[in-house]
Amino acid sequence: MSTIAIIDYGMGNLHSIAKAMERVAGTARVLISAEPEAILAADRVVFPGVGGIGHTMDELQRTGLGEVAREVAASKPMLCICVGMQALFERSEESGGTPCLGLIRGQVRRFAEPMGADGQKLKVPHMGWNQVHQRAHPLWRDIAQDSRFYFVHSYYAQPVETALVAGETDYGVRFCCALAHENLFAVQFHPEKSQHAGLALLGNFSRWDGE
Repeated sequence: MSTIAIIDYGMGNLHSIAKAMERVAGTARVLISAEPEAILAADRVVFPGVGGIGHTMDELQRTGLGEVAREVAASKPMLCICVGMQALFERSEESGGTPCLGLIRGQVRRFAEPMGADGQKLKVPHMGWNQVHQRAHPLWRDIAQDSRFYFVHSYYAQPVETALVAGETDYGVRFCCALAHENLFAVQFHPEKSQHAGLALLGNFSRWDGE
């Protein structure tokens, strides 16, 4: 039986993710864990996150789970969600400037009073449903192009290497909402809150071999 571990570093809606994953993961065992040994022994790992990046990085350092996340990212299929995606980058503008894990070259920037197509200011945070324009990847299997996913965020990732962009969304600016690098896949939206499309993505991850 394969195992999917959800990293518990004190941040993230862990039980919502676990319940959604259990619905689509077949016979795979889904566990929430703060134990490095259990996380590193899992076949696949989810790196979630909600809230501010400053507190996230403090907790990752305090618990030692930042190093565990680095090790996982180098060795097995890993899905990063929301702030978990932002933590992969070199730096975020949030909290006065926050150094992150540095696994992906680039920065996380704040929406700067985005404007809609009608010239009206858009609210920050970007909250609610929005379309995702996909680039080919196994995790999009059986998910229609431009499907809608659920977002809650004030900051967006800006990778240096545009080849890593696996999905884009428009919110006054066209931004990277999904990236793929080898065995790593990361999304800014919340698949566990995104109904059928989100469950399909989680199901695809539960079967993904990282290729």
